[in-house]
Amino acid sequence: MTGATRGIGHAIAVRFAKEGCNVAFCGRARNDKMVAVEEELASIGVKAKGYAADVANYDSAQAFVKDVLADFGKVDILVNNAGITDDAAVKRMTEEQFDRVMHTNLGSVFCMTKAIQPSMWKQGHGSIVNIGSVVGVAGNYNQANYAASKAAILGFSKSCAKEFAARNIRVNVVCPGFIETEMTADIPQDLMNTWCSRIPMKRPGTTDEVAQACVFLASDMCPYITSVMLPVCGGMEDA
Repeated sequence: MTGATRGIGHAIAVRFAKEGCNVAFCGRARNDKMVAVEEELASIGVKAKGYAADVANYDSAQAFVKDVLADFGKVDILVNNAGITDDAAVKRMTEEQFDRVMHTNLGSVFCMTKAIQPSMWKQGHGSIVNIGSVVGVAGNYNQANYAASKAAILGFSKSCAKEFAARNIRVNVVCPGFIETEMTADIPQDLMNTWCSRIPMKRPGTTDEVAQACVFLASDMCPYITSVMLPVCGGMEDA
């Protein structure tokens, strides 16, 4: 999986490990955080290894998958979670801001799907779970680039689902809403209350709630489910 060292990605890696899955994950560089995640996952009782890779780069993604297949033998599940934000109103957004977010968020999904597809095709099964966002469905102020990238992931995923279905490779999208992570810890309480008031369930989601949705879509519990967009958002409007 991609983007597993913090936030939602970290919760996904931990949840899959608790379900008995070996976990290969990547970051831009091997560092203390990556080693700590390796040790945490290994302590659960599974094989875990982190790799340095820029998954929005075609050659780097190819090399990452090649290394994982050499070390683990096969890949049954791919979770594409790598993503960034670079917010600005459209009237102030630079071309660089738009391109960087699209390149990372959408480009990484393409590069990793392209890299993993041959091995899944050969083995005759696989599950790809892409992390979208309700922002890709509903849009959001000052996030046109991020919304565009996540909306594009939906279209890309649905197309791949149709192309890969004949080989029993399923492709689905989990779309988180407002999720409580390290990045939301510093939000003033009055602003947090305002945001939560707009959510029918009146609270932010947890990273593990997103992770559980990923496990479900990746698992044998839903062998006939592909090309779906699953919001994990507490009933947010327009999700």
